[in-house]
Amino acid sequence: MRDGGELVAAAGFASATGPRADNQDFGAVYMASALERAAHGIVAAVADGVSGGKAGRIAAELAVRALFDGYYAAPTTLGPARALQNPLIAYNRWLHGQARGTVMTNSATTFTALALRGRHAYLVHVGDSRAWRFAGDKLARLTTDHVRPEPDLQHVLIRAIGLEAELRLDHATIELAEHDRLLLTSDGVHGPLSPAQIAAILRENASAEATAERLVDAAIAAGGGDNATAVIVDIVRLPAPDHDGILAGLSALPFAAAPAVGETIDGFTVDRVISAGRHAVLLAATDREDGSKVALKFPRREVLSERSLRLAFTRELLLSQRAISPFVLGAHPVRAGRQSALYLVQPLLDGETMEARLHRLVPGLHAGVIQAARLARAVAALHRLEIIHRDIKPENVMLIADGGLRLIDLGVARLPGVEDFRGDEIPGTPGYLAPEQFAGNLGDALTDQFALGVTLYRWFTGAWPYGEQEAFQRPKFGRATPPSRHRPEIPSWLDDAILSALQPSREARFGDVVELLRALESGGSLRVRPRRAVPLIERHPVRFWQVVSLLLAAAVIALVLR
Repeated sequence: MRDGGELVAAAGFASATGPRADNQDFGAVYMASALERAAHGIVAAVADGVSGGKAGRIAAELAVRALFDGYYAAPTTLGPARALQNPLIAYNRWLHGQARGTVMTNSATTFTALALRGRHAYLVHVGDSRAWRFAGDKLARLTTDHVRPEPDLQHVLIRAIGLEAELRLDHATIELAEHDRLLLTSDGVHGPLSPAQIAAILRENASAEATAERLVDAAIAAGGGDNATAVIVDIVRLPAPDHDGILAGLSALPFAAAPAVGETIDGFTVDRVISAGRHAVLLAATDREDGSKVALKFPRREVLSERSLRLAFTRELLLSQRAISPFVLGAHPVRAGRQSALYLVQPLLDGETMEARLHRLVPGLHAGVIQAARLARAVAALHRLEIIHRDIKPENVMLIADGGLRLIDLGVARLPGVEDFRGDEIPGTPGYLAPEQFAGNLGDALTDQFALGVTLYRWFTGAWPYGEQEAFQRPKFGRATPPSRHRPEIPSWLDDAILSALQPSREARFGDVVELLRALESGGSLRVRPRRAVPLIERHPVRFWQVVSLLLAAAVIALVLR
């Protein structure tokens, strides 16, 4: 798992005059310094000067330079869309207003640009240059040409910078993924090359620079009669998802009741109800866009406030996007703007919860320790990001049909620097809460360790170390019965590992979950000891002493009567 980080991209540019007398295209990528990239991101642009003007190349180059200067000078509070739009509107006003007789008279240019900021790309476009996205081996066109609709007049622009007094720009926001390839082309590239040909070149997966050159060379070789320009931006690494950004997006979504089986919402068709819990309804569904099986999680508004529900869903979405651990449930990708209501979309897991498994059987020691270590790894992965799960229990652990394991339900996790629930809504499940949580502790790494210890105790024995608790009860934390009392084949090192994790005293627990993981992975032999007969004094000490007392009383009476 990676915390924070920055946007990392690689760029390539190529342009050729072709059979024309001069090159009126202009393209550029501004990678920016680390400080500028953090604030504004990376900008790429392609402009194609209109040949009917006297200075098409000058118009194109000035448009790109005006955008770069204005965009990076804008305050970050303005937002990427307006920061892109404002300098182009000003430049259009100037270009369109040039008096007759000047070198810029009747000059115009197409313009397509992408600003990459955070985990999104912001598109601005006018004319017939194009933007493309190559992702998942598929090429998608992101722009629409502003040309006459008649087949023999599609070379005639109806919108461009400088063509009209009022500039009409197209805008779009694209959610990025690592390994995306973004492409900007002038019509000298996408005119002679079909989308399939462009995709084939992108699929070669050469460097950004080599790919741009390959596209331009292929366009000229295919008989292109115009200037050809291509700009490639490869997404190498994205910053971690931002909590505030996700919360802002979810805040715009309304609450909705969970759809019934057979109903469809936003292209997801509900197949069955998985569970209807206290805080959420979980549904199995089919994503009609790609055919995959997903789980939809809809909030229930009866228990938590709307504010707390949005906080919970924001946490779960953030963590499922950031988690790269194979033992923490990730997110199912959903394109921006698809959802019309507040719910989460996650991969559908084929398996059962640890709680359900316990109702059927107690695991063998060898398999049980393997899954216990995986669960400890999942918790340790969260703790490395200073994220506290706060509701570790068998119901929130999925055992996958292929033998794997996933820690689920991250909606009540505690994140550093992020607004928490109200005091009367602090999460947790009775029976898994550490003693300090009853005194006001809001949850930390050691309380997670305690809940993990109780979970492992139940995993290996099916019993509770301090007795099962109701919500209104405050448990009595004494000395937990060793797991081996319930299951004699449990070795002493495993006894010690589990009991150390769930000690009532914080100081007596492991320093962190990684120490517990080490104990589980290197504790000792798992050879099953022969099952011995458990003495009555260990199984029922009260009954043992009752029997002893009866025997002594009988002996005394026999002596008296002799």
